[in-house]
Amino acid sequence: MPRVLIADKLEPAGVELLKAAGLEVETRLGLKGADLAAALRQFDACIVRSQPRVTAECLEDPGKLRAIARAGVGVDNIDVPAATRRGVVVMNTPSGNSVSAAEHTVALMLALARRVPAADATMKAGGWDRNKYVGVQLAGKTLGVVGLGRIGREVARRARGMDMKVVALDQFVTPAKMAELGCEPAGSLDDLLPKVDFLTLHVPATAETAGLVGARELGLMRKSAYVLNVARGGIVDEKALADALAAGTIAGAGVDVFTVEPAAPDNPLLKAPNVVLTPHLGASTVEAQENVAVEAAQLIADFLLKGQVANAVNMASVDPKELAEVRPFVDLARRLGLLHAQLAHGPVRKATLTYRGDLAAKKTRLLTAAFTAGLLEFRLSEGVNLVNAEVLARERGIEIAESSNPKRGDFASLMHAEVETEAGTTVAAGTLFGDQYVRLVQLGPYRMEGYLDGTLMVFTHRDAPGLIGFVGTLFGDHGVNIAQMTVGRQAPGGEAIGILNLDSPPPEVALAAVKGHPHIRSVTVVKLPPAGELPAWLG
Repeated sequence: MPRVLIADKLEPAGVELLKAAGLEVETRLGLKGADLAAALRQFDACIVRSQPRVTAECLEDPGKLRAIARAGVGVDNIDVPAATRRGVVVMNTPSGNSVSAAEHTVALMLALARRVPAADATMKAGGWDRNKYVGVQLAGKTLGVVGLGRIGREVARRARGMDMKVVALDQFVTPAKMAELGCEPAGSLDDLLPKVDFLTLHVPATAETAGLVGARELGLMRKSAYVLNVARGGIVDEKALADALAAGTIAGAGVDVFTVEPAAPDNPLLKAPNVVLTPHLGASTVEAQENVAVEAAQLIADFLLKGQVANAVNMASVDPKELAEVRPFVDLARRLGLLHAQLAHGPVRKATLTYRGDLAAKKTRLLTAAFTAGLLEFRLSEGVNLVNAEVLARERGIEIAESSNPKRGDFASLMHAEVETEAGTTVAAGTLFGDQYVRLVQLGPYRMEGYLDGTLMVFTHRDAPGLIGFVGTLFGDHGVNIAQMTVGRQAPGGEAIGILNLDSPPPEVALAAVKGHPHIRSVTVVKLPPAGELPAWLG
């Protein structure tokens, strides 16, 4: 029975979902460092929130661990590159707390606009000064949104409902989609900043977004403008923001996230004027906590029990229907990779994959990863799977390229793989017969119908009478049964290729005799999984 470690506080609904699915669940809170690393090795999957830091050291020897689910959006407490390198899927729950985070953003914006916290504090201290706390209305103001993901879109929708103009910056959203969302596109951050009355940030914490808004950017804003950060600490330079508030460069700020959490006593924002601070409350609603707990639990249950990958940040995600459609092709891709690994001579330089026909419309990134896993697993001692295959290939200087062509040829769907080495190029193509039977339909320049399972003997030869009979008799004499035989040729009497599916590996003496035949050019024994056997990472 797969085991799941819950390493952070998780709502009961999530725990119950895992148990109802038949998984063994254990909760261990407060783990860190070596203790966390030791615990992770004992479980198939782990669920965390924001507290445990799953570092590269924790993942150096992952043991049984195959997946980590973050009950929340940000994964900055997980070393995703290290997880990828070790073949561990990292998934998050981007939709569970989107509404709560968006509402908190709007709450901070309203609190700033109407100076609610300061007015509240004055009244509780016995004061009553209506003139001191004159605010601004949001209707008619311009909101700048950096990042139109789930939360950014929810914020934009609410802002439009308050009659605000929304200008957005997101390089992955087309102008047409911007218009559909009711947003005006900004060409760049420098173009956006001078236009806005309120600026809100909804981007992940990455090397590119660290210090995205600093002293220079704040200097481009109006003195009457406000800054909101309910995304991740460090996206706005905290010292630069505190300095701008003190100097009156901007009117105010609402901050829910900090570079160091809990916020350190010397954080400059704690003493800055005109700032509303909250202790990372964006997702802190009853509804959001339960939503992300259930979503994270479902991700893990689906991964461990169905092989389904969703919301992964380090590999392609597929929904159940897509996975059911593509699963046989993933098996085909991996087997083509294994075949190439054993036929290619010398270090692999490049693999070029072409998806044709109906296959071109499917999740080809998943297929590319599966092919790469097959290409590498034959030669590497370390675990290779869908997650880390392309990373391991890049580390070894192997270029992986892919293209798609929706036009059908002889088959409704075809996967064509070409592998280049210093010694030359090998070509193989495969398809499915009846939507489930994996078949090899091309090897080199030869067309055929071969079986990609078990032990194969691939031999190139001159098409001559009696040759196939010679091989069959020879193997029969050595107790090797031929289960299937495929021959490809371009012209009678010319060069040809033969593939034998054998029930057992041929002894060296039989291979030597085959190689010694005057019409046989080369012989390679290829070992593939039995028919229908899927890799552990496909489940």
